[in-house]
Amino acid sequence: MSGHDSKYFSTTKKGEIPELKEELNSQYKDKRKDAVKKVIAAMTVGKDVSSLFTDVVNCMQTENLELKKLVYLYLINYAKSQPDLAILAVNTFVKDSQDPNPLIRALAVRTMGCIRVDKITEYLCDPLQRCLKDDDPYVRKTAAICVAKLYDINAELVEDRGFLDALKDLISDNNPMVVANAVAALAEIQESSSRPIFEITSHTLSKLLTALNECTEWGQVFILDALSKYKAADAREAENIVERVTPRLQHANCAVVLSAVKMILQQMELITSTDVVRNLCKKMAPPLVTLLSAEPEIQYVALRNINLIVQKRPTILAHEIKVFFCKYNDPIYVKMEKLEIMIKLASDRNIDQVLLEFKEYATEVDVDFVRKAVRAIGRCAIKLERAAERCISVLLELIKIKVNYVVQEAIIVIKDIFRRYPNTYESIIATLCESLDTLDEPEAKASMIWIIGEYAERIDNADELLESFLESFPEEPPQVQLQLLTATVKLFLKKPTEGPQQMIQVVLNNATVETDNPDLRDRAYIYWRLLSTDPEAAKDVVLAEKPVISDDSNQLDPSLLDELLSNIATLSSVYHKPPEAFVTRVKTTQKTEEEEYPDAGEQSYSDSPARVAESGASPLASTANPQHPASRQPAAPAALPDLLDLGMDNSGSAIVSVDQPATPAGPPLPVVLPASSGQGLQISAQLIRTDGQIFYSMMFENNSQVPLDGFMIQFNKNTFGLAAGGQLQVPQLLPGTSASTLLPMVLFQNISPGPANTLLQVAIKNNQQPVWYFNDKIYFHVLFTEDGRMERSTFLETWKSLPDSNEVSRDFPASVINSVETTLDHLAASNMFFIAKRKHANQEVLYLSAKIPRGIPFLIELTAVIGTPGVKCAIKTPSPEMAPLFFEAVETLLKS
Repeated sequence: MSGHDSKYFSTTKKGEIPELKEELNSQYKDKRKDAVKKVIAAMTVGKDVSSLFTDVVNCMQTENLELKKLVYLYLINYAKSQPDLAILAVNTFVKDSQDPNPLIRALAVRTMGCIRVDKITEYLCDPLQRCLKDDDPYVRKTAAICVAKLYDINAELVEDRGFLDALKDLISDNNPMVVANAVAALAEIQESSSRPIFEITSHTLSKLLTALNECTEWGQVFILDALSKYKAADAREAENIVERVTPRLQHANCAVVLSAVKMILQQMELITSTDVVRNLCKKMAPPLVTLLSAEPEIQYVALRNINLIVQKRPTILAHEIKVFFCKYNDPIYVKMEKLEIMIKLASDRNIDQVLLEFKEYATEVDVDFVRKAVRAIGRCAIKLERAAERCISVLLELIKIKVNYVVQEAIIVIKDIFRRYPNTYESIIATLCESLDTLDEPEAKASMIWIIGEYAERIDNADELLESFLESFPEEPPQVQLQLLTATVKLFLKKPTEGPQQMIQVVLNNATVETDNPDLRDRAYIYWRLLSTDPEAAKDVVLAEKPVISDDSNQLDPSLLDELLSNIATLSSVYHKPPEAFVTRVKTTQKTEEEEYPDAGEQSYSDSPARVAESGASPLASTANPQHPASRQPAAPAALPDLLDLGMDNSGSAIVSVDQPATPAGPPLPVVLPASSGQGLQISAQLIRTDGQIFYSMMFENNSQVPLDGFMIQFNKNTFGLAAGGQLQVPQLLPGTSASTLLPMVLFQNISPGPANTLLQVAIKNNQQPVWYFNDKIYFHVLFTEDGRMERSTFLETWKSLPDSNEVSRDFPASVINSVETTLDHLAASNMFFIAKRKHANQEVLYLSAKIPRGIPFLIELTAVIGTPGVKCAIKTPSPEMAPLFFEAVETLLKS
C-alpha cells in the first residue's frame, strides 16, 4: 500500500452519541434544545442514551420551560439506572420548587415524585411540604398526587413527616381540583394500607359534596368513588346525599354517570321511603339508556354494569327493554350482553315482544349468536311459567326450519324445559325424534338421549332409538356415553323385556371393560351392583323424582353481587369478578415483634389471600403430622372411604387431605385438570423425587367465585401400587388464589393386575364441588433409587448371569448426545449411574446402571455418534416386562 492510502482508515464522522454530546454542550440555546429533543426521540424508540446523563442534566439550568420539561422527562426515564448521577439534579429540583413561576414549581415536584430513587426521596420532603401549602392551587393539586407517589416509595417517611395530615387538610381547600386530588391521593394510599387512613365524616362530607359541583369530570369521579364508601347515619342523610349527587346523572362523561349511579345505589340501601326509591329508579333509567348510544366499546362496559344493576334493581329498566334490542350492525360482544339483559328483564308483560326478537335473531348468520338466542328462548320458558307454552311454540317453529345447529340447540333447551315442568309438554317428543339423524354435537346428543330415557315408557320405539346411538358407543365423547348408560338403565327398569336386557349387558360391558374413563366405569359398576343385588332399590335410585331446575338468569350470589355493585365503573364490574380475583395488592402493615421473627418451627407465609385459611386436616384424615421431606418416613395410608372403588380389592387405598410446605421453584407443573373442566378449579401436578422420597407435587388454583376447602385425594390401583403416604393440607382457597403442596407417596400399596403401564388415575374432591377425576402419568425415572450404582465387576457378572432373552434394545432416532459429560451428569441427576465407556469405530458406547424399588436392577448400554441424531439403547434386567416403560423414561431424559 502507498502512503496515501491511510485516508481510508480515518473519518471525520464521530457517531451519533459523540455528536449529541457536543450539541448538548453548545453555547447556543437553540442547538442545546434541538439536541435534547434528539435525545428524547432516541430514548423513545429504545436507543440507550444513558451515557449522556451528565450532559442532559447540565441543560436543566435554563429559563426555557419547554427545554426544562424535556430534561425532566429524560431524568424520569434514566434516574433508576443512574441513581448516583441523579443526585446531581437535586439542587436544581429544590431551586425550581421555589421558582416564581407556579408551572415550574409544580413540574419540579411532579418530576421528583416520579423519580423512584431512595436517595432522592429524602430531598423531596422539604420542597413537597412547601408546595402542599403553596399559594397557587395548581401547585397544591400536583403536590397532593406527589404524596401518594412518595407513600408508595416510603410509607414510613410520609407518616413521620406529617404528609397524611397535610393531605387531609387539603380536603378543606377552597379550590375544588385540590380537593379532588387530595381525595384521589388518600384513596390510593388507603388501598395500599391495612389500617384506616381516609375516613369520611359528616364534616368532610359537606366539603366533598360542595367541591363535586365545581371540579373537572375526573375530579368528580374521584369524589363520587370516595363518597360511595360512606355509610349514611340514617335514611334522611342518605336522601340528602342522593339529592345532591343526582344532577351528576346528566353529565356528558360516562364515567361520571356510572360513578353517580354507584353512589346512589349504595345510599338507596338505607332509604326506607318507597316513593323516594321509585323516583330514584325513574331518574337513573334515562342516563343508563343514553350510555347505549355511545361507541360499541363504551356500550359494552355500560351493558356489563347494567347487567349487575338489573339483578339488584330490575325496576330501573323494566320499561326500557326495547333499547336492548340488537341492531344489525352491533358487534357480537354487544349483542351477547344485550341478550343476557333481555332475559333478565323478560316478564309476562313483555314476553311476546321479546320472543319475536329472539325468533328473528335465530335466523341470523352468526352461529354463536343464533345458539345464544335459541338458548335465551329456553331460559325465558324456565323463568316465566305462564309464558312457557309460547316459548315452546317458538322453539318448534325453529326446529321446522331444519337448520342443523338451531335444531340441536333447541333440543338442548327443551330438555331443560322438561326438567322444569315435568309431565307437561311431553306431547312434542315425537317432533324431536324426527331430528335424531341430524344430531352430531355431544350436548345435543346427550340431551336427546336423556329425553328418550326419561320418557321411555311413552316412546313406543325407545329401545330402537337408543340402539341407534349404541352402535357408536366406544367412539362417543364421555358426556354422551354417560347419558347413554343412564338412559339404557332407565329403559331396562321401565321395560324389563328381552331387548333392553341385551342392550344393558352390552352397555355395561362396554362401560366397564372397554373404557379408560374412570367416571363412566364408576357409574357402570354402581348400576351393575344395583341391578344384580336389588332391582327395586335400583328403581328407587335411578327413577327417583328429580329436583326441578330453577331460573338461572340471576346467577350471582347476593353477597358477590353487592360487592360488584360497590365496584361499578371499574374493571371488577366488567369482569364480574371481585377485585382480589385479578389484582394483587401488597398491604403495608405495622409488624409486631412476633410477626417479624416467626417461630423457627412454623411455616411463614406471605400476606396473600391464601393465608386466610391455615386450617387443620380434614376430619377424615387421621395420619400423623408431616415431617420435612428429607426425614419423613412413609406412613401406611389410613383405611378410609373409597372414592375410586371399581369393584376390585382396594383395601390399601387412602383419602388424604392436603398440607405441605410449598413445592420448590422450578418449571411449571403440567395441568392435569383445567379450570374449564373443574368449574374454575385448576390442578397442576407431577410426580417428583426429592431426597430419596417420591412426592406428588401439586398446585391448586381457584378461578371460581367461591372459596374452596376440605380437599381430599385418592389414587386408583396402578402398576407400582403408588398411594398417598402421609398427611397434607391445602389451606382454604379464596377466589383468585393458589396453593402449592407436596404429597408424600408410598409404593406397592395398591397394585393393579395386568401389563405394566404408566397410567395414574386420580380422584380429587372438596367440600364445594363434585369429585373430579383425571389421568396422570407415572414418570418411570422417578422410581430410580439412589443405590443403583454398581461396581464394574458386579455389572459384568450380573450382565453375564442374566439370560439373553432378558436383553431388549430400542433405537431413539430423534435423540442426540452432544456431550458425553453433560449427558452423564444429566442422567446421574435421575439416578442412572455411569459404569464405563468405550469406543467402537466412530461411536461412543456408554454403560450405566439403575435400580427401581424391590432391588430390580437395569443394566444399560447406550451407543451413539456424538453430535449426530440417533441413539441405541440396550438393557438387561430380571424384569423385561418393564422395558417399554424404561425406554420411554430414557428417551424423555435424553430429550430434556
